[in-house]
Amino acid sequence: MSLINPQDSLERQNEKLLQISQALMRRVEQKTEQSGFAYQQFERAALLESEVRERTRDLERTLDLLQDSNARLERANMETENARSNLTEAIETINEGFALFDQDDRLVLFNSRFCRDLQDVEPVLKEGLTFHDYVTSISTSRFLALPDGQTADDWAQLRLERHREEHVVFNVSLIWDRWLQASEHRTSRNGTVILQTDVTDIIRMERQERDKMRHQEARKLQATLDHLNQGVCIFDHNKTLVGWNKRMDRLLDVAPVRHRHRLSFDDLMEQFREELEFNATFSAERLIEWTKRARPRDPIAFEVARKGDQTYSIFAQEMPDRGFVISLTDVTSERAATRALAEVNEKLEGWVEERTAELEEALAEAERANASKSRFVAAASHDLLQPLSAAKLFVSSISDQTDNADIQHVVAKTETALQGVEQIIEALSAISKLDAGHAVFDVQPISLTEIFDPLRDELAPSARAKGVDFTLVHSGLTVLSDPGYLRRIVQNLLSNAIRYTENGRILAGVRRVGDFARIEVWDTGCGIAELDQDTIFQEFKQLGSGAANSGLGLGLAIVERACKGLRHPLELWSKPETGSCFTVMVPVSATATGLLDPSTAPSAHPLRDLNGLLVMLVENNRGVAQAISQLIESCGGEVIVAESAEEALDTISEIDLVPDAFLLDYQLGNSMNGIELYERILEKYGRVPASIISADRTAELRSQCKRLDLNLLSKPVNAQRIYDFLNAGFGLSDRMQA
Repeated sequence: MSLINPQDSLERQNEKLLQISQALMRRVEQKTEQSGFAYQQFERAALLESEVRERTRDLERTLDLLQDSNARLERANMETENARSNLTEAIETINEGFALFDQDDRLVLFNSRFCRDLQDVEPVLKEGLTFHDYVTSISTSRFLALPDGQTADDWAQLRLERHREEHVVFNVSLIWDRWLQASEHRTSRNGTVILQTDVTDIIRMERQERDKMRHQEARKLQATLDHLNQGVCIFDHNKTLVGWNKRMDRLLDVAPVRHRHRLSFDDLMEQFREELEFNATFSAERLIEWTKRARPRDPIAFEVARKGDQTYSIFAQEMPDRGFVISLTDVTSERAATRALAEVNEKLEGWVEERTAELEEALAEAERANASKSRFVAAASHDLLQPLSAAKLFVSSISDQTDNADIQHVVAKTETALQGVEQIIEALSAISKLDAGHAVFDVQPISLTEIFDPLRDELAPSARAKGVDFTLVHSGLTVLSDPGYLRRIVQNLLSNAIRYTENGRILAGVRRVGDFARIEVWDTGCGIAELDQDTIFQEFKQLGSGAANSGLGLGLAIVERACKGLRHPLELWSKPETGSCFTVMVPVSATATGLLDPSTAPSAHPLRDLNGLLVMLVENNRGVAQAISQLIESCGGEVIVAESAEEALDTISEIDLVPDAFLLDYQLGNSMNGIELYERILEKYGRVPASIISADRTAELRSQCKRLDLNLLSKPVNAQRIYDFLNAGFGLSDRMQA
């Protein structure tokens, strides 16, 4: 029954509950200690009963889980047994021996074919067998055929070393000429699968094929040897004959060599001594000694005589296996031809000497005639120019004395004609001097501006009159050449371009190419065919006809000879209907190249500081040599110039005097370089102050100079550094003052 009447209001119910709780509290406060202990025991019993019920339920759930796990485990065991049975049946169906070792190298599973050919190993195979014991059992098996010189322990050691590799495949030789191929594979759990395959049939088949191929190759080799025109003998490292050809049988008067079994080199030498005659240059003992050498043998070749009238060339060479090959070649006809050729050569030399004498006489006569012609042309030119000048003056006076336009027009034409005659006479005189070698070249530094500017003003009107675009690009370079001849070269090239260009453009200028200035003259004229490009440089040769080609054709002839005399390379590029380009290579002056700047010479020292100093300059660039020489001589020193190392050494030996200092260019053409030259000087004359001049800035050159205690002057050379090297760098001033 309920202590609260549900029909009461909420306030009344709360009031009753409050009274009940107060009564209960008073009741509890009035209880004795014994009654309080009993209540505690009651509460504890209630709690224990609750815990027992919870534990019972947990135990029941655990039992249910255990029963379920046991059921699953039983099913797993059944599946495992089925899988193992299936795996066993599967590996039994494999035609190869199969074994599985776990990650600890213990045997887990194998089939009946595993080690079936090693009958004394089969009883040892059990689950849990270690890989080491497995290898040991195989190495000691009586069915294993060990290689020559290898013990069972050696075989086992090698096998265990191969086991460490990721993937292993090798062949195992068994007795009775049987073979197994063993291969190892790693599993994902670091186990090892071993497969054993019987490869006896395959190896036997390969052996048969190899023997067949070897036999075929031997037949091919023999056929090749028999095809040779030389007699050939092949010896192995024991000096036993292993190969020969039919030609060898025919070269020596003996029974065929191929019928002699196990013929040795000593046997062949007996035949050589009987049939062949050795000479003092190469004896039979020397050939025998060559075959006995323990160290590698170099090829040898010599000649012997047979029956007095036959000559054999013998060649011997070592093979990689320490054997050797000897070949005999009948060179009788070649030697006879050589002797006949020598006799013919002697006769020819006599004929050549006679003919040379005749040609020398004819050449001398031609030179005399050419000299006479040159003298005549020079004299005639001089004599013709006198009346020609008078004629020009008379014609000019006529022009001044009349106002008639027709007469003045005729006078102008006459002056033009006389001017053309004068140019022809001057050209003939120049050609004559160049051909006779009497031309005097005054090579000196000259600014191209002095050449180009007057020619631009002189030739531009002629180009404008033809409607041709004429451009001569300014250049401030200074070159080394003869001013007069260089002006004539450029003038003739430009005039030639204007003459043969009817429309289009003419462009001339300079390109800097290293230590050279390349003068180029381009035109869009008619062009020159390749077959005619040599002809145009001959005197009195012109291509085509017409007014444009008026003249005697001496302009390019003068250009070609002047360039040759000045050593200015001349080149031509041309294409018909497209145009032409003439180029002249002129060396740039040393001042312009920056190799030597005289303006940087020391001003703090008097010009005679190097007075009495003898310097040898070895430099193959004449412009650079001239500039450095002028600098040293301007300071009072003396310079000996050599263009090559050989010339320098010969000069020192000839004057019997060692210079006070050396300036050596590093690159000296095809002869030895500056470093090698100094080493020769050091070896022959002892240490002498020297400096290397080079544009090479590599560490190797610096290292070489440091090793030899050499001064290094890098190009472009500074005059101050040359002065410092010659004056203070080696104490030369102190020596001169003393």
